[in-house]
Amino acid sequence: MRAAAPPYPVTVRMPFSEEDLAMTFPTTPVSPVAPLLAELCRIAGLPFERSETLPPEAYIAPEFHAWEVKQIFHRDWLCVARADQVAEPGAYLRLDDLPDRPLVLTRDEDGVLHALSRVCRHRFMDVLPPETTAEQGRLERLVCPYHTWTYRLNGEFAGRLAGAPLMRAPGFDRAACRLPDHRLEEWNGFVMLSLDPAAPPLAPELSGLDAALAGYGLTGWETACTLRWNGVPANWKVALENACENYHHLGTHATTLEPVLPARATRVDDCDGRWFTTFTPASPAGPDGHGPLSAPFPPPPGLSPEQLSGMTVAGIFPNCLLALLPGNVVWGSWWPTGPVTHDAVFRVLVPPGTSRHRDMPGHLEAIRALLSRVQEEDLVAIRGVQRGLSAAPGPPAGRLSHLERPLWQFQRYLSARPGGRHQRSR
Repeated sequence: MRAAAPPYPVTVRMPFSEEDLAMTFPTTPVSPVAPLLAELCRIAGLPFERSETLPPEAYIAPEFHAWEVKQIFHRDWLCVARADQVAEPGAYLRLDDLPDRPLVLTRDEDGVLHALSRVCRHRFMDVLPPETTAEQGRLERLVCPYHTWTYRLNGEFAGRLAGAPLMRAPGFDRAACRLPDHRLEEWNGFVMLSLDPAAPPLAPELSGLDAALAGYGLTGWETACTLRWNGVPANWKVALENACENYHHLGTHATTLEPVLPARATRVDDCDGRWFTTFTPASPAGPDGHGPLSAPFPPPPGLSPEQLSGMTVAGIFPNCLLALLPGNVVWGSWWPTGPVTHDAVFRVLVPPGTSRHRDMPGHLEAIRALLSRVQEEDLVAIRGVQRGLSAAPGPPAGRLSHLERPLWQFQRYLSARPGGRHQRSR
């Protein structure tokens, strides 16, 4: 479905150079996404008090989707796993969510993590096809199931070709044949990945968030379960923006979250840059007699009185969000699969040493049930917003509530990607 004509003038002076555009879209002198990037920069440059929503085209235009994949998902730092999912030497985790980049996360005999391409260097076969291989497990080597080319997984040789049976082509250099190995950083037990070898280190950008979340001691938390919703018919940003604010508790979650985590009581912290935090005090119990603070085990010892009394939400752009309670953390991520579709992935983390607690199965089942119900409520809103965005003529921009500051911050993050420039104002 083609986007309607943009409701803003296409003759606006672009706040980026022709060189920027040539680097982003080298095959065309002027990209069709340029006017939309200009509008993004205009909106992102507004002070928060005058902030407004992005234009509908940012959620439906194929050109903007292509720009996001290239400049965000193929260049920026992304949260892709927990270190405990590949805890032991020889462990692997297939990574299927990054657009157009099938990868595998492995841990070598020295305990070092590697993010290797899964595309065989022979004839492009996925060496760990989802149709026939488990999402995670243990491997000594990667063996392509097509022609049995084999790749090493040990240390500095990770990804290097170890065997290519019956390969006698003149000049074939086995030693030069290896799977690309991408950059990784570990942050509080989360595995962060960038496909861009020139991307600046991530850790300095998250130092303030480190301090805000230090009491949780997230490094040792354990991955307890994963829930997925694939093929959601909405742009990934619609779902992310929904998750970044509690304002919608008033309507979407009026009978589930609002009674125990009321939007009216939410504090949105004054942040800027890659991350944000909010805090919502929790009511003692909901209509079913259970509250969000309920857990069959003691909370982590380092939590502050405030952290013990409610829910902290922490977001790391572009697509990572943590909902932190004393007894569990829900890590959500949203991955584009097209201009108006995405996959949603939620993982539940529990404090160190609690995964084998005798009451953990019941505790996890309650979390899964609530998370599933909340997600189904969210999907009504997410699909409804996408329908509205696709209406013709395109609706005008809306204004943002004080509870939606993270959306303004997200706009500023987007505009700071290659191709966009804006002057920051608080």
